[in-house]
Amino acid sequence: MPIDPIDQKLIAALKDNGRASTADLARRVGRSRTTVQSRIERLERDGVILGYGARLAPDLEHGAVRVYVMIKIGPKEARAVEAALRAIPEVRLLHSVSGDYDMIAFAATATVAEMDTVLDRIGHVAGVERTTSSIILSTKFDR
Repeated sequence: MPIDPIDQKLIAALKDNGRASTADLARRVGRSRTTVQSRIERLERDGVILGYGARLAPDLEHGAVRVYVMIKIGPKEARAVEAALRAIPEVRLLHSVSGDYDMIAFAATATVAEMDTVLDRIGHVAGVERTTSSIILSTKFDR
C-alpha cells in the first residue's frame, strides 16, 4: 500500500512520541482527528505500524557498553554466521550490508569485561574472517 506525505508525517510524529494524543497528531499533520485516527487504524491494519513501545535511556535499554561490530565472513557462510550470532544474547541486532564488511552487529553488555568476552565469541564464530569494533561513546540523537 502506498504511503503518502501525510502518512509519512504521521509516522514521523508517532516515532517522535508514540503516546501523542490524536488531537496533537492532527495538529502536527494538518488533518482532523477523525482522519488521523482512520489513517492510524489503516496503517496498523496494513502492517505498516507494527506496534508502539517505550524508548528508554540508552544505558538502561542496551546496557552500559554498546558496540557496533563490522564482520567480514567467508564465502557462503552467511546463514551459519547469522545462526551463530543469533545464539549470542548480547547481540541485539544484525544487518547484512554492502562494502568491505558483510554484516554489522550491534551488541550490548553491562561491563567492558563482558563486552570483551562477547567480541571474542563473535570473532571465533566459524565463518567469521575478520571483525572491527566501534564502542558507542554517546548518542547524539535517536529518531
